[in-house]
Amino acid sequence: MNAEPCTYVIFGATGNLSRIKLMPALYHLDMAGRLPQGTRILAIGRRPWDQQKWLSEVRDMVQAKARDYFDEAVFLRFSERLYYHQGNIDEAECYRRLNLTLSEGQNFPKNIAFYLSISPSDFATVLSFLSDQQLFSEEYGWRRAIIEKPFGYDLDSAKALQKRISQYLTEEQIYRIDHYLGKGMVQNVLVFRFANVMLEPLWNRNYIDHIQITHSESIGIESRGDYYNSAGAMRDMLQSHLLQLLTLVTMEPPVSMEAEALRDEKVKVLKSIRPIPKEAVHAHAFRGQYSKGHVNGEKVVSYLEEANIPKDSSTETYASMKLYIDNWRWRGVPIYMRTGKRMAKAQSSISICFRHPPLQFFRDTQVQCTNANWILMGIQPEECIRMEMTVKEPGLEMRTRTSSLDASFRNEDEKAIDAYEDLLLDVLKGDRSLFLRFDEVEYAWRIVDPILQTWATERDYIATYPAGSWGPEDNRLFDKESQSWRSSLTPESK
Repeated sequence: MNAEPCTYVIFGATGNLSRIKLMPALYHLDMAGRLPQGTRILAIGRRPWDQQKWLSEVRDMVQAKARDYFDEAVFLRFSERLYYHQGNIDEAECYRRLNLTLSEGQNFPKNIAFYLSISPSDFATVLSFLSDQQLFSEEYGWRRAIIEKPFGYDLDSAKALQKRISQYLTEEQIYRIDHYLGKGMVQNVLVFRFANVMLEPLWNRNYIDHIQITHSESIGIESRGDYYNSAGAMRDMLQSHLLQLLTLVTMEPPVSMEAEALRDEKVKVLKSIRPIPKEAVHAHAFRGQYSKGHVNGEKVVSYLEEANIPKDSSTETYASMKLYIDNWRWRGVPIYMRTGKRMAKAQSSISICFRHPPLQFFRDTQVQCTNANWILMGIQPEECIRMEMTVKEPGLEMRTRTSSLDASFRNEDEKAIDAYEDLLLDVLKGDRSLFLRFDEVEYAWRIVDPILQTWATERDYIATYPAGSWGPEDNRLFDKESQSWRSSLTPESK
C-alpha cells in the first residue's frame, strides 16, 4: 500500500500535542524519505503569526524532540512543506479563507487529511464549518479526518458525538487515533501470536491461568488538572488503550491483516466480554488516589494538592479491573488490568501466566516447582518478549530455578520510532487497521459504563496509596490466593 501525497491540515497546530508529537513525527518521516513528494502541512492557529514566525516555532519543536541529532538540511527541505493559516476555528471566515487557500494554491495536493488536535467539544463545530465549504467532497481527491481521544465521556456521549460526526463524514473517512496501537511492540504482539505456530495450541483456557495488563506511570497529572479530574484513570487509559491491548492478546486469527478483518476480530472479543452488573462492580473493579510520597528520590505532593484539583475530589488516579471473555477459547480465564499515576515505575507490559503441570513429578523430593511459566511482553520503556520456565541448577543436587528466554525485539543499532510516525503515514496510505472503528469504541464504553456509574454515586470515600508505590491493596480482585500483580519483567521478583 503506497502513501499518496496529501495536504495535512492540522487544527490546534500550536498546541501541546503538535509541539511534542505531530511536528517532530512529520519531520522524522521526511528525514526517512517516507513523506511523498509534494506533501504539504497547513497549520491552523489563532495566534497572529506570519510564515517566518511559524517556521521558527516549528524549528524549536523539532529541535527539542529530534532523534539523535537535528539535521539542518532535512529541516530546510521539511520547511518548504510548511504553511500557516491564521484564524479562529469558531468563525466561518476562517474556513472560507482556508477553502480559497486550498483551491487556489497550486502547491496543495487535492488529497486532504484534517487532523483535529483540539478539544472534543470543538469537533462538531469544526466539521460543520468544513462541510459548509464542501471540503469533505471527494470529487477531486480523498478526504480523511483524524480524531484524537477521548471519543466521548461515556456510552451516551460517544453515541451522540458519533451521530453528529456522521452528519458530515462517512465511517471510511474517520480515523479515530489511539497512539498506543502505533507502538512497535504493540504491533509485534500480532506478529508474535500469528507468525509463530508453536504457541497457538497453548493460547487458550486449557493452558493459561490468567492474563495481566499493566500501564503504570511515575509522573503525576502535570498541568492537566482540569481534564484529568473530569476523566480519571478508567476513562483516560483503561477504556481505550488497555482494552485495545486485551483485544490483540485474545482475538482469533483474522482472515487477513486487512483493516476490516482485523477490526472485526477485535470487536468480537469486546462483544464477548461478560457484562459487569452494577451490584458486582466492587468485585470486578477497584480505584485509588495517590497521596504524597517519594518518586525517584524526590518528594511529591498528593493528588488533592495538585493545581486545579478540588480538595474533595474522588477522581481515581489508579484503576484496576477484572474481566472474563465468554467464548470457547477464554471461558473462565480472568484478565486483570490496572493503570495508575505516581507509581513505583513507568512501565507498560502484558504478563501471561500458565497453569501448573497437572502432575508434580518431584513432589517427594527436595525440588520445588512452585513457580509458574510466564510469557512477558514489555511494551515500554523496555521492549521485549520473555518466556520464563523452570530449569535445573548446575551442580550435583537436584535443585531448580527460574530461567528466562529473551527474544530481542530490536537490534542494538536499530532505533525506536514514535507511534505517531507510523499512524500519520498510515493515514496517507489509507490503512485503517490501527485506527478504531465506532463499534470498537461503543463496546469498550459498554464494558466500563457500569463501573463509572457506580463510582459516580460513591463520592464520599476513595482508597489512597503513597506516591512511589505500586498502588493500593486491591488483591480482592484475584480469583485465587496464588494470583497477585506481576510488577517485574525479570524472574528475581514478582
